[in-house]
Amino acid sequence: MASLFSRPNQGRLRFGFVMTVLALAVLAFSYTANADTKAASTAIPFPISSEELNDRLQECDVVQALGQQKLRLHHGEDGLGGAPSSTTAKIFALLFPGSPAVNALLATLYISGPPNFLLALCPPNIDPASLSVMVAFAVGGLLGDTLFHLLPEIFVGEDDERADRARLVLVEPNRNLLLGVAILVGFLTFVAMDKGLRIATGGSGHEHSHGSHSHSHDDASTAVTTSSDAASGSAKSRGKKGGNKKKDNETKAVAAAEVNASVKLSGYLNLIADFTHNITDGLAMSASFYASPTIGATTTVAVFFHEIPHEVGDFALLIQSGFSKRAAMGAQFVTALGALLGTVIGILVQEFGGNSSSADAAGAVAEAGLFGTSLTWGDMLLPFTAGTFLYVGTVAVIPELLETSLEGSTKLNELRKTLVQFAAIATGAGIMLYISWH
Repeated sequence: MASLFSRPNQGRLRFGFVMTVLALAVLAFSYTANADTKAASTAIPFPISSEELNDRLQECDVVQALGQQKLRLHHGEDGLGGAPSSTTAKIFALLFPGSPAVNALLATLYISGPPNFLLALCPPNIDPASLSVMVAFAVGGLLGDTLFHLLPEIFVGEDDERADRARLVLVEPNRNLLLGVAILVGFLTFVAMDKGLRIATGGSGHEHSHGSHSHSHDDASTAVTTSSDAASGSAKSRGKKGGNKKKDNETKAVAAAEVNASVKLSGYLNLIADFTHNITDGLAMSASFYASPTIGATTTVAVFFHEIPHEVGDFALLIQSGFSKRAAMGAQFVTALGALLGTVIGILVQEFGGNSSSADAAGAVAEAGLFGTSLTWGDMLLPFTAGTFLYVGTVAVIPELLETSLEGSTKLNELRKTLVQFAAIATGAGIMLYISWH
């Protein structure tokens, strides 16, 4: 009797065991599918741009808390209302209302037009003391823009303009190395340009205050006068002995012609160097505005302050080289076209070379990044610009400010002149700091 009931019970047990195993298998498969779906939804796609990565990070609770902390710090405890835009920001918004390409072109017009028009008000003989103060002011602006804006932007990036969002930085060592290489390339490019010009001119480089040019031309003028006096004295002695005065005049004319040819060649070579320098200014405009509107605006201000003494110094050199005032102004306008050319080249590189911060270029960045990094050729323009600014603000100009001449002056006057130069440097750097702070 017990054996009769045991067989059905065994069948039920087997059936129940099989159903249990099937149910567990279905649950395991369902759990695995849900986990895969969740992982797929939360996984970061590759390639991804820095902007897309930053948007994903905003979903993290910690990052959201940092964003709220930023909001309270800048907009009060309630985080409402928001601080009004500063006057500086309103002016920049009025001057640069368009896209990065349009703003870069506008900035090029701002840095090229007014300084050249100011040349009409400049006398042919520029006071060297006034020019040295302007150069010192420009040095402060260039170094301030490089140290306060360009270098932090190159390695760290700009803060998110949205008040409630914190921006995180992804450290990529090889990327930073390439950016440093680009800075060095920009620096050495100007070293090569300056050295080549010194070789071509026989020792006088393309200096922004052109003090050395003035000295060399004064020496040249002295040489002409000295040779004239010597020739005149020899003519008198020969005259007493029955010499030929006509031959003496021809000798003086040849000596003066040789000096004038050398001086005029220096003027033309300076125009070539100025045109090349303006191309780098144009590259700076495009690279900075594609980096951020703030960097573009501050770089425009720095380059503008630098261009005024630069153009005035070049103008004085051309006058000394034999150009008329109208011809010198025309030549300066021609060299200003170099800035426009550099801006157009920079825009083309940014548009077609890609930019790692652009979401549209994310695929191209990861697949064709420079040496396996997230950088593109467009990202290399800003560090290249920083390198050129470092050279101009230090090697090319600082030695001129260090020059001290006590001829016809006292130590007290030189000390007073030095203090004025330091004040001008501090003012230029302070303006850059103020713009960045606000």
